[in-house]
Amino acid sequence: MKQPVQKLKFTTTMWLVPVLLVFTMVVLYWAAQVFKIDLHYYGIYPKRWIALRGIFTSPFIHGSLKHLFNNMVPLFVLTTALFYFYRSVKWRVLLLGTLLTGLATWVIGRPSWHIGASGIIYLLTSFLLFKGIFSKQYQLTALSFAVIFLYGGFIWYVFPVDPKISWEGHLSGFFVGFLFALIFNEKTIQNKKYDWERDDFNPEEDPFISQFDEEGNFIETPKEEPSDDLVEINSSKEKPHVKKVIYTFKKTEHKDEKN
Repeated sequence: MKQPVQKLKFTTTMWLVPVLLVFTMVVLYWAAQVFKIDLHYYGIYPKRWIALRGIFTSPFIHGSLKHLFNNMVPLFVLTTALFYFYRSVKWRVLLLGTLLTGLATWVIGRPSWHIGASGIIYLLTSFLLFKGIFSKQYQLTALSFAVIFLYGGFIWYVFPVDPKISWEGHLSGFFVGFLFALIFNEKTIQNKKYDWERDDFNPEEDPFISQFDEEGNFIETPKEEPSDDLVEINSSKEKPHVKKVIYTFKKTEHKDEKN
């Protein structure tokens, strides 16, 4: 079912969901450090059926404070952008995208525990980047350039450049985001149109365009003559009484005074 085109506006969900995601990540990392809990077993381990639970739990688990911070900031920024610019498809991109990214990691990943929210980050980065370019809308295209400027360097980590990094999760998220940008082709925001861009626009009724001929030359608009009713009303009014004031100047003779 095609979603209606909506205007951009700030909503509570736009900032509440990113805050809850980041808050959950921080609380779980704090609890694991304080109570000495090993949460790695809630990650994704490829080809193990029990590890399929990690599809939705692994994004909240991080191995170090640096790992947490590197995922926390971009996840907040990208999720906020998703919920602001793509309100009609935001839940499908976030939830379905997380599911498919996790499944792809489970299929192609190395036999190791894959944890962290980097797969979702690559999902959102890829979707926002390609969807903005495909949409040909200036707001979304500007968002694409912003994503390239902020997180364009992420592209290198979809390749096995570091054995400690789950490049399989990055590649899975990047591919799913690109796929969603192709599939979700409905317009998510309203395009601003001028009056002359509307289908029902009639140039003959436009007061500005009617002043030009077919060749674009300016036509001087004749002054409108007052209507008969207006003339009759004006003629019925009595002329105001005007007082005439006449000033007379007399020259004063000055006699020389002798001392």
